Amino acid sequence: MNHLPEAMENTLTGSQSSHASLHDVHSINATQLMARIESYEGREKKGISDVRRTFCLFVTFDLLFVTLLWIIELNVNGGIENTLEKEVVQYDYYSSYFDIFLLAVFRFKVLILAYAVCRLRHWWAIALTTAVTSAFLLAKVILSKLFSQGAFGYVLPIISFILAWIETWFLDFKVLPQEAEEENRLRIVQNASERAALIPGGLSDGQFYSPPESEAGSEEEAEEKQGNEKPLLEL
Repeated sequence: MNHLPEAMENTLTGSQSSHASLHDVHSINATQLMARIESYEGREKKGISDVRRTFCLFVTFDLLFVTLLWIIELNVNGGIENTLEKEVVQYDYYSSYFDIFLLAVFRFKVLILAYAVCRLRHWWAIALTTAVTSAFLLAKVILSKLFSQGAFGYVLPIISFILAWIETWFLDFKVLPQEAEEENRLRIVQNASERAALIPGGLSDGQFYSPPESEAGSEEEAEEKQGNEKPLLEL
């Protein structure tokens, strides 16, 4: 007779434990989702991603490096003032390096305006700067007399050409794909959080019901008890 109350107690205990585990799982999932959403929102509040910031730093390095090489070239070829007047005031397409410096300034302004200020997520701006740089440098190398002016006739055009194509590679293969992947992750997390919000946070004891599991041999024990009680009732 005492086995039946014990079985009911075990059933209620199991239902309560399962209800607690269900509530814990839901709370853990909700916590994780909220943490991920906050992390992604924190990145959005920065205004610019880390990989895009690195790209902008590299564009700045492009300008500074070409400027440094041009200043060194001015100083080597007879002093900065005299050479600057010769290359800027008396500009000659066939012998001046001033246009290569202006080409670096052009790349810097267009790329910073497009990808730092306007935060474009398309490759048309970098395609424009790379195409203009490549066409101008190829024409200048073919038509000008830079190779007869020493090492800088080789260094400045080659460095400008390489830096322009490195910027193109970095934006097309690093910046844009990584930002697109982060956006997809944010959408997935937001959709999951919206679905989790539709699930109730917890269920009361009256709403939660779990049918008792039948154990092997429980029916046999009940039949034996009933068989033993019948002779007692007849007496």
